[in-house]
Amino acid sequence: MKLLLTGGRILDPSRDIDLKADLLIEDGAVARIGKGQSKPAKDTEIVDVAGRVVVPGLIDIHTHLREPGHEYKESVLSGSEAAVAGGFTAVACMPNTKPVNDSRSVTEFILRQARIAGLARIYPIAAISMGSEGAVLSEFSDLRKAGAVGFSDDGKPVAGSHLMRIALEYAHQFGLPVISHCEDLQLSKGGLMHEGPVSAQLGLAGIPSIAEEIMISRDIAIAEYTGTAVHICHVSSSGSVEIIRKAKAKGVKVTAETAPHYLFLTDESLRDFDTNKKVNPPIGGRADAQALREGLRDGTIDAIASDHAPQSSVEKDVEFEFAANGIIGMETSLGLCLRLVDEGVLTLPQLIQKMSCAPAAILKVPGGTLEQGAPADITVIDPERKWTVNVDAFKSKSRNCPFNGWELKGKAVMTIVGGEIKYREI
Repeated sequence: MKLLLTGGRILDPSRDIDLKADLLIEDGAVARIGKGQSKPAKDTEIVDVAGRVVVPGLIDIHTHLREPGHEYKESVLSGSEAAVAGGFTAVACMPNTKPVNDSRSVTEFILRQARIAGLARIYPIAAISMGSEGAVLSEFSDLRKAGAVGFSDDGKPVAGSHLMRIALEYAHQFGLPVISHCEDLQLSKGGLMHEGPVSAQLGLAGIPSIAEEIMISRDIAIAEYTGTAVHICHVSSSGSVEIIRKAKAKGVKVTAETAPHYLFLTDESLRDFDTNKKVNPPIGGRADAQALREGLRDGTIDAIASDHAPQSSVEKDVEFEFAANGIIGMETSLGLCLRLVDEGVLTLPQLIQKMSCAPAAILKVPGGTLEQGAPADITVIDPERKWTVNVDAFKSKSRNCPFNGWELKGKAVMTIVGGEIKYREI
Protein backbone atom coordinates (compact mmCIF):
# COMPACT_ATOMS: atom_id res chain seq x y z
CA MET A 1 0.00 0.00 0.00
CA LYS A 2 0.95 3.56 -0.72
CA LEU A 3 -0.31 6.47 1.32
CA LEU A 4 -0.93 9.98 0.03
CA LEU A 5 -1.52 12.84 2.46
CA THR A 6 -3.13 15.68 0.52
CA GLY A 7 -3.71 19.37 1.14
CA GLY A 8 -1.83 19.70 4.41
CA ARG A 9 0.80 22.10 5.66
CA ILE A 10 4.11 20.24 5.36
CA LEU A 11 6.42 21.42 8.12
CA ASP A 12 9.95 20.01 8.35
CA PRO A 13 12.33 22.11 10.46
CA SER A 14 15.23 19.79 9.62
CA ARG A 15 15.16 21.14 6.06
CA ASP A 16 13.48 24.49 6.67
CA ILE A 17 10.38 23.40 4.73
CA ASP A 18 7.01 25.01 5.44
CA LEU A 19 4.51 24.85 2.57
CA LYS A 20 1.10 23.55 1.58
CA ALA A 21 1.67 20.37 -0.40
CA ASP A 22 0.99 16.66 -0.71
CA LEU A 23 3.19 13.94 0.78
CA LEU A 24 3.49 10.49 -0.76
CA ILE A 25 4.61 7.45 1.23
CA GLU A 26 5.85 4.31 -0.51
CA ASP A 27 7.41 1.16 0.97
CA GLY A 28 7.46 2.68 4.44
CA ALA A 29 9.47 5.73 3.42
CA VAL A 30 8.85 9.32 2.38
CA ALA A 31 8.71 9.16 -1.42
CA ARG A 32 7.85 12.68 -2.52
CA ILE A 33 6.64 16.07 -1.36
CA GLY A 34 5.07 18.41 -3.84
CA LYS A 35 2.06 20.40 -4.92
CA GLY A 36 -0.54 18.64 -7.05
CA GLN A 37 0.88 15.12 -7.04
CA SER A 38 0.16 13.11 -10.16
CA LYS A 39 -2.87 10.83 -10.17
CA PRO A 40 -2.18 8.16 -7.54
CA ALA A 41 -2.03 4.48 -8.34
CA LYS A 42 -4.99 2.25 -7.52
CA ASP A 43 -3.27 0.79 -4.46
CA THR A 44 -2.83 4.23 -2.87
CA GLU A 45 -4.84 5.25 0.18
CA ILE A 46 -5.63 8.95 0.05
CA VAL A 47 -6.09 10.93 3.25
CA ASP A 48 -7.24 14.53 3.11
CA VAL A 49 -5.28 16.47 5.73
CA ALA A 50 -6.38 19.97 4.71
CA GLY A 51 -6.21 22.33 7.66
CA ARG A 52 -3.75 20.05 9.44
CA VAL A 53 0.01 20.17 9.85
CA VAL A 54 2.17 17.25 8.69
CA VAL A 55 5.43 17.04 10.65
CA PRO A 56 8.27 14.58 11.28
CA GLY A 57 7.10 12.05 13.86
CA LEU A 58 7.39 13.31 17.42
CA ILE A 59 10.04 11.59 19.54
CA ASP A 60 9.79 11.48 23.32
CA ILE A 61 13.34 11.33 24.61
CA HIS A 62 12.39 10.51 28.22
CA THR A 63 9.68 8.06 29.29
CA HIS A 64 9.15 5.26 31.80
CA LEU A 65 7.32 2.23 30.45
CA ARG A 66 7.66 0.24 33.72
CA GLU A 67 8.00 -3.16 32.04
CA PRO A 68 9.48 -5.47 33.21
CA GLY A 69 8.45 -5.54 36.83
CA HIS A 70 5.76 -2.89 37.27
CA GLU A 71 3.25 -3.82 34.58
CA TYR A 72 0.35 -2.80 36.81
CA LYS A 73 1.47 0.81 36.27
CA GLU A 74 2.34 0.57 32.58
CA SER A 75 3.55 -1.94 30.00
CA VAL A 76 5.38 -1.62 26.72
CA LEU A 77 2.04 -2.22 24.99
CA SER A 78 -0.01 0.33 26.94
CA GLY A 79 2.85 2.82 26.82
CA SER A 80 3.07 2.37 23.06
CA GLU A 81 -0.68 2.94 22.76
CA ALA A 82 -0.35 6.13 24.81
CA ALA A 83 2.59 7.24 22.68
CA VAL A 84 0.85 7.00 19.30
CA ALA A 85 -2.32 8.55 20.75
CA GLY A 86 -0.18 11.51 21.80
CA GLY A 87 1.45 11.80 18.38
CA PHE A 88 4.75 10.11 19.26
CA THR A 89 6.20 7.77 16.67
CA ALA A 90 9.11 6.86 18.95
CA VAL A 91 9.93 6.94 22.65
CA ALA A 92 13.07 6.31 24.68
CA CYS A 93 12.37 4.35 27.88
CA MET A 94 14.44 4.71 31.02
CA PRO A 95 16.05 1.72 32.76
CA ASN A 96 14.45 1.91 36.23
CA THR A 97 12.47 -1.25 35.67
CA LYS A 98 12.54 -4.37 37.85
CA PRO A 99 15.02 -5.80 37.18
CA VAL A 100 16.92 -2.69 36.12
CA ASN A 101 17.82 -2.62 32.44
CA ASP A 102 21.51 -3.23 33.03
CA SER A 103 21.84 -6.41 30.95
CA ARG A 104 21.39 -7.67 27.42
CA SER A 105 18.47 -9.87 28.46
CA VAL A 106 16.36 -6.96 29.74
CA THR A 107 17.13 -4.77 26.73
CA GLU A 108 16.20 -7.60 24.36
CA PHE A 109 13.02 -8.31 26.34
CA ILE A 110 11.88 -4.67 25.98
CA LEU A 111 12.56 -4.71 22.26
CA ARG A 112 10.72 -8.00 21.90
CA GLN A 113 7.68 -6.55 23.68
CA ALA A 114 7.87 -3.52 21.40
CA ARG A 115 7.81 -5.73 18.31
CA ILE A 116 4.78 -7.57 19.67
CA ALA A 117 3.01 -4.25 20.33
CA GLY A 118 3.83 -3.09 16.80
CA LEU A 119 3.03 0.57 17.42
CA ALA A 120 5.66 3.20 18.29
CA ARG A 121 9.37 2.63 17.94
CA ILE A 122 10.81 1.87 21.38
CA TYR A 123 14.40 2.84 22.15
CA PRO A 124 15.72 1.35 25.41
CA ILE A 125 18.02 3.45 27.55
CA ALA A 126 20.29 1.15 29.57
CA ALA A 127 21.61 1.76 33.08
CA ILE A 128 24.93 3.50 33.56
CA SER A 129 25.72 1.34 36.57
CA MET A 130 24.75 -2.18 37.59
CA GLY A 131 21.39 -2.02 39.34
CA SER A 132 21.65 1.78 39.01
CA GLU A 133 23.48 1.61 42.32
CA GLY A 134 26.34 3.85 41.23
CA ALA A 135 29.10 1.39 42.09
CA VAL A 136 30.05 -0.65 39.01
CA LEU A 137 29.74 0.40 35.39
CA SER A 138 27.33 -1.72 33.34
CA GLU A 139 28.49 -3.53 30.21
CA PHE A 140 28.15 -0.68 27.71
CA SER A 141 29.37 -2.67 24.71
CA ASP A 142 27.04 -5.61 25.29
CA LEU A 143 24.08 -3.31 25.95
CA ARG A 144 24.75 -1.34 22.78
CA LYS A 145 24.87 -4.55 20.74
CA ALA A 146 21.58 -5.62 22.33
CA GLY A 147 19.91 -2.41 21.13
CA ALA A 148 20.37 0.24 23.84
CA VAL A 149 20.66 3.74 22.37
CA GLY A 150 21.97 5.54 25.46
CA PHE A 151 22.81 5.24 29.14
CA SER A 152 21.23 6.71 32.25
CA ASP A 153 20.60 5.94 35.91
CA ASP A 154 17.52 8.16 35.77
CA GLY A 155 15.61 7.98 39.00
CA LYS A 156 18.96 7.87 40.75
CA PRO A 157 21.91 10.20 40.24
CA VAL A 158 25.43 8.94 39.61
CA ALA A 159 26.88 10.19 42.89
CA GLY A 160 30.49 9.26 42.18
CA SER A 161 32.36 11.70 39.96
CA HIS A 162 34.89 9.04 38.92
CA LEU A 163 32.15 6.70 37.70
CA MET A 164 30.49 9.52 35.77
CA ARG A 165 33.80 10.34 34.10
CA ILE A 166 34.28 6.71 33.06
CA ALA A 167 30.67 6.55 31.82
CA LEU A 168 31.12 9.63 29.64
CA GLU A 169 34.39 8.34 28.20
CA TYR A 170 33.06 4.86 27.45
CA ALA A 171 29.79 6.13 25.95
CA HIS A 172 31.80 8.55 23.80
CA GLN A 173 33.69 5.61 22.29
CA PHE A 174 30.39 4.04 21.23
CA GLY A 175 28.86 7.31 20.03
CA LEU A 176 25.96 7.02 22.49
CA PRO A 177 24.59 9.68 24.84
CA VAL A 178 24.80 9.70 28.61
CA ILE A 179 21.53 11.07 29.99
CA SER A 180 22.13 12.49 33.43
CA HIS A 181 19.66 12.72 36.31
CA CYS A 182 21.24 15.55 38.29
CA GLU A 183 20.51 15.47 42.01
CA ASP A 184 22.63 15.85 45.13
CA LEU A 185 20.94 13.34 47.42
CA GLN A 186 22.36 14.91 50.57
CA LEU A 187 20.67 18.19 49.71
CA SER A 188 17.38 16.68 48.52
CA LYS A 189 17.05 14.09 51.29
CA GLY A 190 13.62 14.21 52.92
CA GLY A 191 12.36 16.91 50.58
CA LEU A 192 8.83 16.79 49.21
CA MET A 193 8.58 19.89 46.99
CA HIS A 194 10.50 22.94 45.78
CA GLU A 195 12.09 24.78 48.69
CA GLY A 196 10.75 28.31 49.01
CA PRO A 197 8.03 30.43 50.61
CA VAL A 198 5.27 28.05 49.49
CA SER A 199 6.91 24.98 51.04
CA ALA A 200 7.39 26.92 54.28
CA GLN A 201 3.74 28.01 54.31
CA LEU A 202 2.53 24.47 53.62
CA GLY A 203 4.83 22.95 56.21
CA LEU A 204 6.39 20.58 53.68
CA ALA A 205 10.12 19.84 53.64
CA GLY A 206 11.72 21.54 50.66
CA ILE A 207 14.24 20.50 48.04
CA PRO A 208 16.60 23.38 47.21
CA SER A 209 17.24 24.09 43.55
CA ILE A 210 20.98 23.77 44.19
CA ALA A 211 20.45 20.02 44.60
CA GLU A 212 20.00 19.95 40.82
CA GLU A 213 22.33 22.80 39.94
CA ILE A 214 25.40 21.47 41.76
CA MET A 215 25.24 18.15 39.93
CA ILE A 216 24.64 19.81 36.57
CA SER A 217 27.75 21.91 37.16
CA ARG A 218 29.73 18.78 38.03
CA ASP A 219 28.63 16.82 34.98
CA ILE A 220 29.31 19.75 32.68
CA ALA A 221 32.76 20.14 34.23
CA ILE A 222 33.53 16.46 33.61
CA ALA A 223 32.25 16.66 30.04
CA GLU A 224 34.37 19.73 29.39
CA TYR A 225 37.47 18.11 30.88
CA THR A 226 37.08 14.86 28.93
CA GLY A 227 35.89 16.47 25.72
CA THR A 228 32.77 14.31 25.73
CA ALA A 229 29.05 15.08 25.55
CA VAL A 230 26.40 14.93 28.26
CA HIS A 231 22.64 15.30 28.11
CA ILE A 232 20.89 16.81 31.13
CA CYS A 233 17.39 15.50 31.71
CA HIS A 234 14.30 17.19 33.20
CA VAL A 235 15.84 20.63 33.85
CA SER A 236 13.63 22.43 36.35
CA SER A 237 15.31 25.55 37.74
CA SER A 238 16.38 28.97 36.56
CA GLY A 239 19.87 28.41 37.94
CA SER A 240 20.22 25.24 35.90
CA VAL A 241 19.25 27.09 32.72
CA GLU A 242 21.92 29.70 33.34
CA ILE A 243 24.61 27.07 34.03
CA ILE A 244 23.80 25.27 30.79
CA ARG A 245 23.65 28.53 28.84
CA LYS A 246 27.14 29.54 30.00
CA ALA A 247 28.51 26.05 29.26
CA LYS A 248 27.17 26.16 25.71
CA ALA A 249 28.70 29.60 25.21
CA LYS A 250 32.07 28.06 26.17
CA GLY A 251 31.61 25.29 23.63
CA VAL A 252 30.93 22.44 26.05
CA LYS A 253 29.05 19.56 24.41
CA VAL A 254 25.95 19.69 26.56
CA THR A 255 22.32 19.25 25.57
CA ALA A 256 19.29 19.54 27.81
CA GLU A 257 15.58 18.84 28.05
CA THR A 258 12.70 20.01 30.18
CA ALA A 259 9.14 18.73 30.58
CA PRO A 260 5.72 20.37 30.18
CA HIS A 261 4.87 20.29 33.89
CA TYR A 262 7.83 22.56 34.62
CA LEU A 263 6.53 25.02 32.04
CA PHE A 264 2.84 25.12 32.98
CA LEU A 265 2.78 24.49 36.74
CA THR A 266 4.46 26.23 39.65
CA ASP A 267 4.86 25.37 43.32
CA GLU A 268 1.84 27.60 43.99
CA SER A 269 -0.31 24.88 42.42
CA LEU A 270 0.66 22.47 45.20
CA ARG A 271 -1.44 24.35 47.73
CA ASP A 272 -4.16 21.76 47.09
CA PHE A 273 -1.72 18.97 48.08
CA ASP A 274 -2.53 17.13 44.85
CA THR A 275 -0.08 14.20 44.79
CA ASN A 276 -0.32 14.14 40.99
CA LYS A 277 1.89 17.23 41.07
CA LYS A 278 4.58 15.55 43.16
CA VAL A 279 7.56 14.91 40.90
CA ASN A 280 11.34 14.76 41.06
CA PRO A 281 12.91 17.23 40.47
CA PRO A 282 10.08 19.23 42.01
CA ILE A 283 7.99 21.80 40.19
CA GLY A 284 9.67 25.15 40.75
CA GLY A 285 8.51 28.70 41.23
CA ARG A 286 7.21 31.20 38.71
CA ALA A 287 10.71 32.53 38.00
CA ASP A 288 11.87 29.00 37.21
CA ALA A 289 9.04 28.43 34.73
CA GLN A 290 9.81 31.74 33.04
CA ALA A 291 13.53 30.94 32.83
CA LEU A 292 12.77 27.55 31.29
CA ARG A 293 10.61 29.20 28.65
CA GLU A 294 13.37 31.65 27.87
CA GLY A 295 15.83 28.75 27.70
CA LEU A 296 13.63 27.06 25.12
CA ARG A 297 13.34 30.26 23.13
CA ASP A 298 17.07 30.99 22.97
CA GLY A 299 18.16 27.37 22.38
CA THR A 300 19.70 26.71 25.78
CA ILE A 301 17.21 23.86 26.22
CA ASP A 302 17.28 21.63 23.18
CA ALA A 303 14.30 19.33 23.68
CA ILE A 304 10.96 18.87 25.39
CA ALA A 305 10.31 15.45 26.91
CA SER A 306 7.23 14.22 28.71
CA ASP A 307 9.10 12.39 31.52
CA HIS A 308 6.07 10.08 31.40
CA ALA A 309 6.18 8.40 34.81
CA PRO A 310 3.12 6.22 35.47
CA GLN A 311 2.09 5.54 39.07
CA SER A 312 -1.01 3.65 40.18
CA SER A 313 -3.54 4.81 42.74
CA VAL A 314 -1.69 2.64 45.27
CA GLU A 315 1.26 5.02 45.07
CA LYS A 316 -0.66 8.26 44.58
CA ASP A 317 -3.85 8.07 46.67
CA VAL A 318 -1.99 8.59 49.95
CA GLU A 319 -0.76 11.50 52.04
CA PHE A 320 1.54 13.87 50.13
CA GLU A 321 4.51 12.82 52.26
CA PHE A 322 4.19 9.18 51.25
CA ALA A 323 3.15 9.59 47.61
CA ALA A 324 5.47 8.44 44.85
CA ASN A 325 6.92 10.94 42.40
CA GLY A 326 5.74 11.05 38.82
CA ILE A 327 3.41 12.54 36.23
CA ILE A 328 2.15 10.84 33.07
CA GLY A 329 2.52 12.98 29.98
CA MET A 330 2.66 11.32 26.59
CA GLU A 331 -1.01 11.98 25.85
CA THR A 332 -0.95 15.63 26.98
CA SER A 333 2.55 16.76 26.00
CA LEU A 334 1.76 18.06 22.51
CA GLY A 335 -1.49 19.74 23.47
CA LEU A 336 0.16 21.54 26.36
CA CYS A 337 3.22 22.58 24.37
CA LEU A 338 1.13 24.03 21.56
CA ARG A 339 0.22 26.65 24.16
CA LEU A 340 3.83 27.83 23.89
CA VAL A 341 3.10 28.64 20.25
CA ASP A 342 -0.14 30.46 21.07
CA GLU A 343 1.66 32.42 23.79
CA GLY A 344 4.50 33.43 21.46
CA VAL A 345 7.21 31.57 23.36
CA LEU A 346 8.06 29.38 20.35
CA THR A 347 7.04 29.27 16.73
CA LEU A 348 5.48 26.02 15.52
CA PRO A 349 8.67 25.06 13.61
CA GLN A 350 10.70 25.65 16.78
CA LEU A 351 8.33 23.46 18.79
CA ILE A 352 8.56 20.61 16.27
CA GLN A 353 12.34 21.00 16.31
CA LYS A 354 12.34 20.43 20.08
CA MET A 355 9.86 17.54 20.00
CA SER A 356 11.16 15.69 16.94
CA CYS A 357 14.36 16.84 15.24
CA ALA A 358 16.44 17.52 18.35
CA PRO A 359 15.50 14.27 20.17
CA ALA A 360 16.46 12.27 17.06
CA ALA A 361 19.81 14.07 16.90
CA ILE A 362 20.55 13.64 20.61
CA LEU A 363 19.70 9.92 20.58
CA LYS A 364 21.26 9.47 17.11
CA VAL A 365 18.25 7.52 15.91
CA PRO A 366 16.31 7.67 12.62
CA GLY A 367 13.57 10.25 12.38
CA GLY A 368 13.18 13.95 12.85
CA THR A 369 12.94 14.61 9.11
CA LEU A 370 10.65 14.28 6.10
CA GLU A 371 13.57 13.98 3.69
CA GLN A 372 12.98 11.76 0.68
CA GLY A 373 13.89 8.19 1.57
CA ALA A 374 13.61 8.74 5.32
CA PRO A 375 11.40 6.38 7.33
CA ALA A 376 7.81 7.54 7.05
CA ASP A 377 7.41 8.37 10.74
CA ILE A 378 4.91 11.20 10.60
CA THR A 379 2.60 13.06 12.95
CA VAL A 380 -0.45 14.90 11.63
CA ILE A 381 -1.60 17.69 13.92
CA ASP A 382 -4.90 19.54 13.94
CA PRO A 383 -3.82 22.87 15.47
CA GLU A 384 -7.43 24.03 15.94
CA ARG A 385 -8.83 20.87 17.56
CA LYS A 386 -10.20 21.80 20.98
CA TRP A 387 -10.38 19.04 23.55
CA THR A 388 -10.62 18.45 27.26
CA VAL A 389 -8.10 16.30 29.08
CA ASN A 390 -9.93 13.25 30.39
CA VAL A 391 -7.72 10.74 32.19
CA ASP A 392 -10.45 8.09 32.01
CA ALA A 393 -10.04 8.05 28.24
CA PHE A 394 -6.25 7.67 28.33
CA LYS A 395 -4.52 4.69 26.75
CA SER A 396 -2.02 4.67 29.62
CA LYS A 397 -2.79 2.30 32.49
CA SER A 398 -2.14 5.05 35.03
CA ARG A 399 -4.08 8.22 35.78
CA ASN A 400 -1.56 10.39 37.64
CA CYS A 401 -2.11 13.48 35.49
CA PRO A 402 -2.39 16.94 37.08
CA PHE A 403 -3.93 18.38 33.90
CA ASN A 404 -7.21 16.46 34.06
CA GLY A 405 -10.03 18.77 33.01
CA TRP A 406 -7.76 21.29 31.27
CA GLU A 407 -9.05 22.73 27.99
CA LEU A 408 -6.42 22.40 25.27
CA LYS A 409 -6.23 23.42 21.62
CA GLY A 410 -4.28 21.32 19.17
CA LYS A 411 -4.02 17.55 18.97
CA ALA A 412 -2.36 14.75 17.04
CA VAL A 413 -5.02 13.25 14.79
CA MET A 414 -2.87 10.73 12.94
CA THR A 415 0.35 8.94 13.83
CA ILE A 416 2.21 7.06 11.10
CA VAL A 417 5.13 4.75 11.84
CA GLY A 418 7.10 3.20 9.01
CA GLY A 419 4.39 4.19 6.57
CA GLU A 420 1.63 2.46 8.55
CA ILE A 421 -1.15 4.37 10.29
CA LYS A 422 -0.96 3.45 13.99
CA TYR A 423 -3.46 5.98 15.30
CA ARG A 424 -6.06 8.14 13.62
CA GLU A 425 -8.94 10.47 14.41
CA ILE A 426 -9.54 11.57 10.81
